[in-house]
Formats: sequence, structure tokens, C-alpha cells
Amino acid sequence: MIILHADTNHPTLIKQLAAAGHHNIEAYEQSREETLQNQHLYDGIVIRSRYTIDKEFIDAAPNLKFIARVGAGLENIDVPYAEKNGITLFSAPEGNRNAVGEHSLGMLLSLFNKLNKADKEVKEGLWHREENRGIELDGRTVGIIGYGNMGKAFAKKLRGFDAEVLCYDIKAGVGDENAKQVSLEEFCEKVDVVSLHTPWTEETHQMINKAFIAKFKKPFWFINTARGKNVVTEDLVAALKDGRILGAGLDVLEYEKSSFESLFSNKEKVAISAAEPLPEAMRELMFLPNVILSPHVAGWTVESHERLASVIASKIIDKYGRGEPDNN
Repeated sequence: MIILHADTNHPTLIKQLAAAGHHNIEAYEQSREETLQNQHLYDGIVIRSRYTIDKEFIDAAPNLKFIARVGAGLENIDVPYAEKNGITLFSAPEGNRNAVGEHSLGMLLSLFNKLNKADKEVKEGLWHREENRGIELDGRTVGIIGYGNMGKAFAKKLRGFDAEVLCYDIKAGVGDENAKQVSLEEFCEKVDVVSLHTPWTEETHQMINKAFIAKFKKPFWFINTARGKNVVTEDLVAALKDGRILGAGLDVLEYEKSSFESLFSNKEKVAISAAEPLPEAMRELMFLPNVILSPHVAGWTVESHERLASVIASKIIDKYGRGEPDNN
């Protein structure tokens, strides 16, 4: 098969596909428009998030058999239209779930122990012990929204703590030995921590908003390593300021472009640039002492970089072998 690679990935991806007899075309600098002009030549495309694959793209690719995203989500692909056209979709949530679980735990422990604040103060010559007194995770209730690959990985990391772990998911029967599945009402009544692990869909878009936050019986800590657009930042900031949310660890932000490129550069016309001032809510978020931010790297470890590529290569090879489609 002829496979177009639109984004750079770990070298093992191309090596494994080539060893299985497939022909790889590396088009890392090729624009979406240039790809569209030649899309009829390819049997498959491998992408991360550089551009969207919509109806126009799919219509220009009559020979396209699969789309593989080296990542967990498929939000930059028109999934229903691709499936309608018989195109197989691959993603690799197995590849970075461990990284996301570790990052979520790291953010939570940093918040509980005020590590970022204390580090900054000591480096500035301040020695505030009482002000940086932390709290412990043991004895608290951690709630996970979205109990798929990422949510399960985070719950597994919590096994070493004497904490109750609850999960809420729209799918029934997803709870396991690491997390008890409960109703939304019980979830909102009991949890001390909310960790978001949902994809970005019509149902989850801006789900963490003023009305949702108001459902909780007590103030809680919030972690988001899922998708930024699942949160209304203005409502999150308001809750942080009035104490309904005690602190937040955010690896993803509402204002990110779909390609997840920088908020602070005008490269590829990203959402935020020097010519487009930061939204007020984002400015406030950046200076709140009980907020930890990271640049969409929860699943972006050295190990997950290779693992993601290997998972995608394996799925393509399992389906198509040495270039011969599986017609069963």
C-alpha cells in the first residue's frame, strides 16, 4: 500500500510499515491543499493533528482505505463520513494512556503540596513554610469523568493511595477494581477531586461550565488532561476565585487551535498571537497561584512517542498485512 505521512512521528512507524512491504511517502511540509491535489494516489494517510480531514478531503481520495491518527482522539476527522465511505479509522489511546495517567497524578500532587508555588518562592528568597503547608491525598475521594483508556490509567496510578476512586461515564458497566462507577448525582455529592478524561464531542463541548460546577456539594480540585474545549474557562476562573474550585491542573486549554500548536505564536494562524490579545479569562488563569499549566504534553513523553508509533504500525499491519487488504 502507498501510505502518506502528513506529520513527523517516531522512526519506528515508518520502519515497521516498510518492513511489512508498504511504501511510505513522507510529506511533513506538504500543505493540506497540496495533499488534496494528489490524494487519489494514496491508500492510507497517517496524521497527528496538522490539519483536518473532512468531507472535501475524503471526496478527493477515492482510493483511501484508512486514516490513522497517532494519538488518542479523532476530533480532527469527519468520522461519520469516513465510515460511510468504508474508510477504516485507527487511533492509539493505548500508546499514551500511561503518560497521561502519570501526568494527571503529578499535577494533582503538585497542587496538593503547592510545589510550584513553593519552588518559585524559595528561588526568590522567600521561606514561607506555613503558607505552603500541603494536604494529603489519602482519605479523599477522587472522581474521574470519562472512564476509557486515559481514565483507567489514572485510576491505576491511584492504587497506591488510601483514596476512594469513583468514575462517571455515559457508557454503562465501565467500572472496575480501580474505580467504582456511580451516577452523576452521587459523583457530585462525594468527590474532592475531578479529573477529566473525555474526548471532545458535541456532548462534551463546554461541559465543565457554571451550571455543572454548581452541581457539586463541596469545593473540589480540578485536573484536565483531556481537551481544552470541554471547559468554559471564564466559568472555571470564576469558580477558582470564589473557592468553589480549590485549584486546577490544566494541560489543555480552551483557546488552543485544533492542531494543538502554541497559543502564543501566530504560526499557522493559531488562536492566540501578539496581534490577538489574550482573552481576559486566560490572563487571569495564568496568574492564579492555585493553577498549574502545561502545554498539552500529558501524553507526550519519550516513551509514549515510540509507543504511539508502534501501536499505529501494528494496527495497520494487523489489518492489511503486507499490503493486501483484509476483505473478510
